[in-house]
This record gives sequence, structure tokens and C-alpha cells, in this order.
Amino acid sequence: MTPLRQRMIDDMQLRNLTPATQRNYVHHVAALARYYQLSPEHLDLEDLRQYELYLLNERKLAPDTINGYVSAVKFLYQITLEMPWPDAVFPRVRRPRTLPVVLSQEEVVQFFDHIPSLKYRAILMSCYGAGLRVSEAVALKISDIDSKRMLIRVEQGKGRKDRYAMLSPRLLEVLRLWCRAARPKHWLFPSWRTGRHQTPTSVQYTCREAWLRSGLGKKVSAHTLRHSFATHLLENGTDIRVIQVLLGHSRIDTTAHYTMVSPQVVSHTLSPLDTLNRENRSVHKPKPRA
Repeated sequence: MTPLRQRMIDDMQLRNLTPATQRNYVHHVAALARYYQLSPEHLDLEDLRQYELYLLNERKLAPDTINGYVSAVKFLYQITLEMPWPDAVFPRVRRPRTLPVVLSQEEVVQFFDHIPSLKYRAILMSCYGAGLRVSEAVALKISDIDSKRMLIRVEQGKGRKDRYAMLSPRLLEVLRLWCRAARPKHWLFPSWRTGRHQTPTSVQYTCREAWLRSGLGKKVSAHTLRHSFATHLLENGTDIRVIQVLLGHSRIDTTAHYTMVSPQVVSHTLSPLDTLNRENRSVHKPKPRA
């Protein structure tokens, strides 16, 4: 390991970046060094710009991937190498605005009917029933299930934040059924590897197989179930600030994205035109000429 890489890793650890973020940053910086066959400390802004254009035009990578590279080199040069470069010299690729796929409640039922494994059904029902990310669902411990208060404790979710999610009676029933069958000891969904929990990758694979068997036209992932959870709460009249807390969003505008997903919310929203009463309209009605 080069001294520069070790220094960057140390800087990331000091700032409490998640292990996944650290791996992602190191990956992008290593790819940059391989491309130029040169240590990043010897590159300039034009080199960084040309490499970003290469990722965009030649490799045709997704905007999120390219922006991951931008975040990595921004950290390297501003923090580790202490270069006095402003944020403006690290341009990000604009992401196209797309709406997430959302299942109807009937489609959710149809999807769950095609998951044969009790373990994976319990995991994916946690994603829909509590709005958990798949990484949060597989990392649940038995002690995280609070059946007295009907809460699920999500420990160190995205952004390394703890929060509470709802525990529905139906989900509790499924989790108890799973526990009676598997007798887990620490992790709620243990892996075949000793002392480890189930991996998100295996859940996503099972999710894809269930989607193919279900015959649904909409593509279903574990995150689709989380989107559907939020949208269905919104359609049932749940306050968007409550949904924000349940999803673990730091910003309300992230949660507000779901208002663009639900046509039902739009169609049931009362126009201010319809709130004008006849009396107010008659006040401003022009008087007939004598």
C-alpha cells in the first residue's frame, strides 16, 4: 500500500466515513492512477477533467458512478493533499430526474406470493412493512425487535444514524414464524457463515427471481418495496414529516419526492379554485350598468 493511499484511508477514518464509502473512494482513486500510470499527487485539474470526460463519453458510465469519482477525488485533493482548490473545480454530472417504480398493494401481494423461502419473505416484508433498506433489514438483530412498543430499532443505518421504524402486527407475526422455524441466536437473519448476517446481494438475487416468477410488468427490487411503503403511507394520509422519520431521510425534500410518484395524492388534492365560495365570487362580480 502506498503512503498516499494509507494517508487517505486515515483521513477517511478520522472523518468517520462508512467502510463502503472508503472502499468506493479508494476504488475510484486507484482507477485514476491506473489510467494515467501516475500517482494522483502528480496530476493537475486538467487531468482530472479529461478523465471525467473519458468516464462520461467513452465508458458511458451512469451519472451516479461518475459523481462517485468526483466525490473521491474531491476528498483526496482537498483533504488529504490539502490543495486549495474550490468546490467549483469538481463539476458533477447532472442526474436525469426519474420517478421510482412503485407497486400497487395488489401487486405487492402478487409479488410476495412468489417468494418460496420463509427467510427471504421475512426480509423483504421488512423492507415493505417497515420501509427498511435491504442493508438495514439483513443487519437486524433479535434485540432490535421491540414487540412491546411495536418498534424496530435500526442501528447505524445510512449516514451512520440510529432510528426507529414501525413494527406492524402482520410483520411481527411473520418474524415470529421465522424465529420459531430457524431459532436464530444473534442476527435475526444469519448467514451460513458463522457469526455473519445474510448479505444484501443474496436478497436482491432472490427478489429478482420472485419478480420473474410473478409475471409483474414493473421491475421489482428490494428498494422498490421501500418506495412502495412510503407511497402507500402518503396515499393513506400519513403526514410527510412522519414518513421522513420512518425512512431515515435527513432532508424533507428527499421525502417530498414521493409526492410526485402518487397519482392518487394528486387526484385527491383539492384545488384552491374549488375552495372559493359563491359569496366571495359574487362580491367581485361586476355590477350591471343602469
